[in-house]
Amino acid sequence: MTSFTSTGVAAALSASLVLSGCALAHTPAETQTEQRALTAEDYYHIKQLSQLALSDNGQLLAFVQAQVSDDRRSRETSIWVHKAGQEHPVRFTSGKSDRAPVFSPDGTTLLFQGSRPGTGPLAGKDVSGLYAMSTSGGEAQLLLHLEQARIQQLAWYPDNTRLLLTLSHAPEVTDPQAKAEKKEQPEADSDFIAYADYKRQGGYKSERVSTLWEYNTQTHRLTRLAAEVEHSIQDAQLSPTGEHIVFTVNRHPDAREGAYARDIILWSEGDTQLLQAGKAYAGQPLWIDSEHLAFVRRENAYAAPSLLSTNIHSGTVQLLAERMDHHPRNLVAAHDALWFIADHCGSRMLFRTALDGSGYQPVTGEGFSLSSLVVSEQGQQWAWLRENEVQPTELVRVSAQGKPSNHLPALYDPNTELLAKLKLTPYQRFTTETPDQQSLDVFFLAPKQTAENTPVILNIKGGPGGMWGHQWFPENQLLAGHGYAVTFVNYRGSTGYGYDYQNKVRFDYGGVDYRDNISALDATLERFPWLDKEQQFITGGSHGGFLTNWATTQTDRFKAAVTQRSVSNWISEAGTQAFPPLSMQQEFGGTLWENYDYYWDRSPLQFANKVTTPTLIIHSSDDHITPIGQGEEWFYALKANQVPVEMVVFRGEGHGLSRSGKPVNLVERLQRMVEWFNRYRHPH
Repeated sequence: MTSFTSTGVAAALSASLVLSGCALAHTPAETQTEQRALTAEDYYHIKQLSQLALSDNGQLLAFVQAQVSDDRRSRETSIWVHKAGQEHPVRFTSGKSDRAPVFSPDGTTLLFQGSRPGTGPLAGKDVSGLYAMSTSGGEAQLLLHLEQARIQQLAWYPDNTRLLLTLSHAPEVTDPQAKAEKKEQPEADSDFIAYADYKRQGGYKSERVSTLWEYNTQTHRLTRLAAEVEHSIQDAQLSPTGEHIVFTVNRHPDAREGAYARDIILWSEGDTQLLQAGKAYAGQPLWIDSEHLAFVRRENAYAAPSLLSTNIHSGTVQLLAERMDHHPRNLVAAHDALWFIADHCGSRMLFRTALDGSGYQPVTGEGFSLSSLVVSEQGQQWAWLRENEVQPTELVRVSAQGKPSNHLPALYDPNTELLAKLKLTPYQRFTTETPDQQSLDVFFLAPKQTAENTPVILNIKGGPGGMWGHQWFPENQLLAGHGYAVTFVNYRGSTGYGYDYQNKVRFDYGGVDYRDNISALDATLERFPWLDKEQQFITGGSHGGFLTNWATTQTDRFKAAVTQRSVSNWISEAGTQAFPPLSMQQEFGGTLWENYDYYWDRSPLQFANKVTTPTLIIHSSDDHITPIGQGEEWFYALKANQVPVEMVVFRGEGHGLSRSGKPVNLVERLQRMVEWFNRYRHPH
């Protein structure tokens, strides 16, 4: 397989990794400085990085830095810029909600979305919109304010004067810049929602559509493109010359009912061409050059992905990687190859795919989770974010002319001072085998000081897809700081361990996923004999919350449980959660009326009379993935069966409380967990 150059990026990123196994990650050496344990309140001081953007020439790198606001109820974001050759990045914008940076092709202007005090007709109020700022510095200028639309995606045309925008708005909107007309109120107001489609994540389904527009930065004219396309447009990508636009639409007859399908459309002025069609999914289009387009195809929501390329003129399709064991995301093209980030054995790594169809392989990232990969136009500058269990997000920047190295130092870490004060412990990682001869990847976190009779917490990941591992996840470090050992496993159903492994949990909720977690816990207790078998605790969120509930119906081994955003009853879950009926039918092999026994037999509620484990239920009022009724049903059931139980409801929060909730609520959740476990922990 060819690399960039003998001393280029491929060499600089190279790592001795193979796809046939899960090599153990390198763990950093411990410092000798006296450090303290992480506290829940430390969350208020941790800064996070996101949304990288590189100028075409690679000289300027922008990113968003977020920090908790003074009132601890929100997060403030600003844009920072690093210039090649300088030691440190500098803060570039002064706002508190600046995001989504994009450089102009000539590198002289940075666009971003944010809010500033209005002037002229907009004076007296904060104005949200698209702002422009010279990369030499100065004040941000409002470029585009939309009264009736939101910007979903933005790209510059190569001519440096036009923008391609994907806007979200109500179907009746024809001029997103115009103020909405005030409707006359009827004599008697009524409060209701009328809808024909089932709700989605976030609540009742919005009727908003996504459309394509061109904005001229010189004339300030906003023009609708591809108006003949009757479906919402996603994933719009300009060709390198700006001559063509490619995008995806879901034209399946059951699209509004949740059908998993997507077509790729090639559009230029007056011409619409269907590149990839059918009832399958074709998405993530990426220009390799002016003639060739890469994309990901899946036959259905549960099929393994394939990576392909097509010639937009001849229609010839080339298979680059078939039935992949990894799910490509963040695709980029550089140096005659495709590059992407994917889960792999507890790490989220950078992969390289050859354009000749000879396959793909991991390049770097073992022991970390990478994200936000960006590459300059000629591939001379690369950057990404990385994190792991002892390191919040930090910035990595690599030059194509850099010296070969397997160790890539961070360019910028905004949390250096805080981390120096904390005792954060890397995971220990080992494999175990289940009774049915399945190898499991188990992660273990020891407390700051180990001692005989140390309590252990089984923390169950959600999903069942997705993967835990080398990610910044302060919850486990917090529990370890309070004297608990923590163990978790990427049970069958998780990504990062191959397609077959991921698919084994389908139609077996509460089966192999539950047994894998118990096998991991048993292996942990055997491997670390200083753990107290009489002090086992359990927690988990989402699917992990379901498994927490399920576990307490199957065993009384746990001293206490904390179940978060859980499912207790698949029957009521099916009729109230934010996935349309078609999606639920695919997940459960039929409707409630076709496969009732599976829905009910895998519902913890059916066996709630067997529970004896004291349980704390954490739920959110605005959760539409596992609605509040799921927690309430479990609370009622345990109360009715005289099990010690309490329920904490976070008002106004959704399913993402533990990751993106209001900081003060996120911290309160962590504190409640520790307090509950401590209540049932044996005193030393």
